[in-house]
Amino acid sequence: MKRFIVIGLGNFGNILARRLHEIGHDVVAIDARPDVVDALGPHVGRAVVGDATKRAVLEEAGARASDAAVISTGENLAASILALLALRDIGVKEIFVKVRSDDHARIADSLGATESIFPERESALGLASRVTSGKLLQYVQLGGDLSLQEMPVPEEWLGRNLRELELPQRYRVQVVAVHDVLRDAFMPVPDPGRALTQSDALLVAGNPQSLEKLARLR
Repeated sequence: MKRFIVIGLGNFGNILARRLHEIGHDVVAIDARPDVVDALGPHVGRAVVGDATKRAVLEEAGARASDAAVISTGENLAASILALLALRDIGVKEIFVKVRSDDHARIADSLGATESIFPERESALGLASRVTSGKLLQYVQLGGDLSLQEMPVPEEWLGRNLRELELPQRYRVQVVAVHDVLRDAFMPVPDPGRALTQSDALLVAGNPQSLEKLARLR
């Protein structure tokens, strides 16, 4: 179990805090709005009303002992940056910052953020890939020139195995896991000799251009 500090309880921060708590982590959620904090309180380890730009508030909430922090006050640039500085000053090693613009991201990165997160951009890119292909189950841009998509097995691949298909050579992509949809079971480092079935979905990594080409297969 890890401890996470989530600062800013709008839609993104609220959903993130709940999910981290659901999967078994210790979550401390901080927001200046009492009604929002009260509503989330039963769904996290601790919910705190306070100004997370203040080092004393973060110290009192237990941020010094946290494994990571997520700043989700993206609409308020000043609050986001001040919270980042305060977290850095008390020694939090991993700090993820929700940003709304490239300028915001550049500032956060220059001040030591572990990663700048563009939720709207990432969702839009994933949706664009899914609606244009009509077949993708999930699409995630991991950064730079690397993306990950989940797709059903094309009909022409059924009964064949990954060794035969030679996807790295033919499409410049790599299958990193097979998802047995019927059993909802994942097979990381899949057996290259196992025949693919209709109940399988493939988690495939590669650059966006290669994945787009792959998604056109029927």
